[in-house]
Amino acid sequence: MSFAAEAGKDIHVKGEIMSLNAADLQYLCVLVRQRSAIVLDGKAYLFEARLGSLARREGFSSLDALVTHLRAGAADGLHEKVVESMTINETSFFRDLHPFEHLRTEVLPELMRARAAERRLNIWCAACSTGQEPYSVAMLIREHFPALTGWAVRILAADLSPDSLERARQGRYSQMEINRGLPARLLVKYFQKHGAEWRIKDEVRRMVEFRRANLIDPWPALPPQDVILLRNVLIYFDEATKKAILGKVRRLLRPDGRLFLGAAETTFNLDDGFERVQAGRTACYRPAQ
Repeated sequence: MSFAAEAGKDIHVKGEIMSLNAADLQYLCVLVRQRSAIVLDGKAYLFEARLGSLARREGFSSLDALVTHLRAGAADGLHEKVVESMTINETSFFRDLHPFEHLRTEVLPELMRARAAERRLNIWCAACSTGQEPYSVAMLIREHFPALTGWAVRILAADLSPDSLERARQGRYSQMEINRGLPARLLVKYFQKHGAEWRIKDEVRRMVEFRRANLIDPWPALPPQDVILLRNVLIYFDEATKKAILGKVRRLLRPDGRLFLGAAETTFNLDDGFERVQAGRTACYRPAQ
């Protein structure tokens, strides 16, 4: 759901309209920023929309009561639930399409030639949400690169939210989620109907490994990566956090590897250790030579 759609809803919990005073909003902004680096300053409508349902599930009569409990510092996992509720989970299959076309026509063929001796590829979807991006990569590989069948291809997908990761591991999607970007022929080929949902087949699901990771915390031990997808994530961070994350990405990426960012994101003025590679309507980045 878009921010605008959420902002237009009246949030009621036990008959009360949920709203935040300035002090509570500031507290929540600091909490989310400290634990995820996501900057949501001033977005009261977003907190009210997303935390109203959390307050109801947790038995609070208002957002004020929820924040009072958070301020008390109880170690009941509620702080983590608040942060996870505020993470941005906007995603879709083959989102924006052009990056996947660039992977298919240039990046993967080039990497296959370069890795012909070792026959190994590592791909990291660094903020995978509910899994549509890594599954899109897996389907692209199955559709267009049968030669990789005998290779060690590791698609690692990570996210901050345990709830999103659990949904991703299950590979279950609503009709609305399926309709967002998934070609009909791939739906028929790689999904099975389960009641009102569609489930991705095990042959694709087994290609992706899911792991919880917070980009601002120490990263898990990873092998050097050939492709890193960090799309539509940096836009939610401040400049210092962007620089820190890009520095870690650059050290993790192989010298001829590729970094994909969102259309509104760039390494320009943040990390001069990258060079931009333009291909039609798509741009990606590689370590500067």
